[in-house]
Amino acid sequence: MTEQLQVAVLYGGKSTEHEVSIHSAQTVCEQLLKNARYRVLPIFISREGHWFLQEVCGAATPADQPITPVISPQGSLYLPQRQEFLSPDIYFPVLHGTNGEDGTIQGLLESLDVPYVGCGVLASAMGMDKEVAKILAWKRGIPVLPYKKLSRGIAYDKAALEAWAVQTGLPVFVKPVRLGSSVGVTKVKSTAALHQAIEFALRFDTDVLVEKGVESPQEVFCALLGEGEELLSSQCGELKSLAGEFFDYQAKYITAGGCETRVPADLPKETLAQLRQYSEIIFKALRGSGLARVDFLVGKDGKAWFSEINTIPGLSMTSLYPQLFEASGVSYAQVLERLIELARRNWEQRRSISLERVG
Repeated sequence: MTEQLQVAVLYGGKSTEHEVSIHSAQTVCEQLLKNARYRVLPIFISREGHWFLQEVCGAATPADQPITPVISPQGSLYLPQRQEFLSPDIYFPVLHGTNGEDGTIQGLLESLDVPYVGCGVLASAMGMDKEVAKILAWKRGIPVLPYKKLSRGIAYDKAALEAWAVQTGLPVFVKPVRLGSSVGVTKVKSTAALHQAIEFALRFDTDVLVEKGVESPQEVFCALLGEGEELLSSQCGELKSLAGEFFDYQAKYITAGGCETRVPADLPKETLAQLRQYSEIIFKALRGSGLARVDFLVGKDGKAWFSEINTIPGLSMTSLYPQLFEASGVSYAQVLERLIELARRNWEQRRSISLERVG
């Protein structure tokens, strides 16, 4: 008889992407429950950071039971109402954005010494920081767009920034450095709107990028699964926003039919192959493991620019990540199985590292 694994799915969280996380996690839970090998523990994290065990994955309910992560020989989760410990076999973070995708939850899970799905602390933190990810991509020879970084509480020369934006070429995009789902992002077409956009982005992060835009770009995406020599890259797909000038939060999550997906993207085969190669290079440079989605902008001249990497991409049935792999012949069920097996293998490898001082 096949061993049944208890999978703790973590979702919600202290993030502007709280609702998106729940939506993704509901699909993950539904898919895991289809496989008799898995028993699912839905763990909701509130906006205040409190943990709850739910009967069914979703938003907060009165039936939710408080739960506390603890470092204990008895288990890593404590239910005070039951006065008992739980010891899940695997943790599956589906926490998009801040406090989930940035290495923080990964650090906690490392401290608890439990296996978990996805990138580790370093890869998560570097991937979440758009500037760090761009620097790594650039170091590997992958084109990135010109940008300026500004920080909260540090004055900047407004006239010089306006001059740079004009010289670089409007429009520019202003975006938080460490955030996803296009939250806080503004397309700026004139210098008159530049500083207001910066103030808006600084509401969501302490650092922002002002980045050169690409005229009418194709937004192209590649999904990744695995690590090292066993890394799989999907076919590249593209999204067209039907509800705005770019693929913003409104188009992604609010407006019905706000975008359309095409896999493979409408690009030459050589370009698609190059973007897959770029994606794998970036993921390996980050020391990534498990899953990620890499985003590119492709101009009318065919030149591609690395935009960002998402180490916990959207995982609902309408999200890009599962769609890209489905189109590449890898089912959602297969994706989950590979992620869980890789997480367990990596945990065993970490546990095999000697902590004894030699010599």
